[in-house]
Amino acid sequence: MPSPAPAVVHRPPRAPHAGWALLLLSQAIVALLWWRLGWRIGLPALLATHALALWGTLRPDSRLFGPVLTRLGDAGRVVWLTIDDGPSDETLAILDLLDAHGAKATFFVVGEHARRRPELVREIARRGHELGNHSATHPAGSFWALGPARMRREIGETQRVIAELTGTAPCWFRAVVGMANPFVAPALAAHGLARVGWSARGFDGVRADPDAVVARIERQLAPGAIVLAHEGAPHGRNVETLAKLLARLDALGYRCVLPRVEPPAVGAAAATQAD
Repeated sequence: MPSPAPAVVHRPPRAPHAGWALLLLSQAIVALLWWRLGWRIGLPALLATHALALWGTLRPDSRLFGPVLTRLGDAGRVVWLTIDDGPSDETLAILDLLDAHGAKATFFVVGEHARRRPELVREIARRGHELGNHSATHPAGSFWALGPARMRREIGETQRVIAELTGTAPCWFRAVVGMANPFVAPALAAHGLARVGWSARGFDGVRADPDAVVARIERQLAPGAIVLAHEGAPHGRNVETLAKLLARLDALGYRCVLPRVEPPAVGAAAATQAD
């Protein structure tokens, strides 16, 4: 008998401005050290705080600027398959593949793509899959450095587009390239969004070798893994890669499921899954 879909705690940032406040406080301390003890102490302190902030921004699983879900906890032989960057010309083929394998996925869509291909967004929802927010324009090279106004637009616009097309606003957000600066959390909190990372990836957005991609994901697999996949990459092999991945997951006895969402108040044990 198949195990039930795992429950995860949906946790939008509870202190969305804490990251920005922490940065300001750290720089105030650096200025005090520089003033009282000179540059020999102040300069290393400045570099250390900047390095910490950069690590917190660039590392996808960093929780410095807010919670991020990276696995489903002790969930049995199930995985959460997440597919970024659509909708695209490959979406219908991917949906057919998922149907053939009895698999469910969360599609983290780009707002401007969704607006151009509304029929695909509706089809994703019609077939019982989930839609997530992956920014409005997918600024891969600069998302990590966006200011507060642009960050609000990137996240808020995609919420509006998906809600208009499907009648339901997403509850999950994936940062572009996984990077999150201090301005992400306030925008997420404003829309009740929780950030989702991953625990298994094969770099299929840039690698045109399906076998190598699937082998890398397999090495990272574990019960409750969140698998990162993509659609519409320029190399054109995402559908082939997903076909091989789904076949391999079947062979290993894994099911692709959508987690059941629970509110944060369900208890400390469940909350640990989202930290």
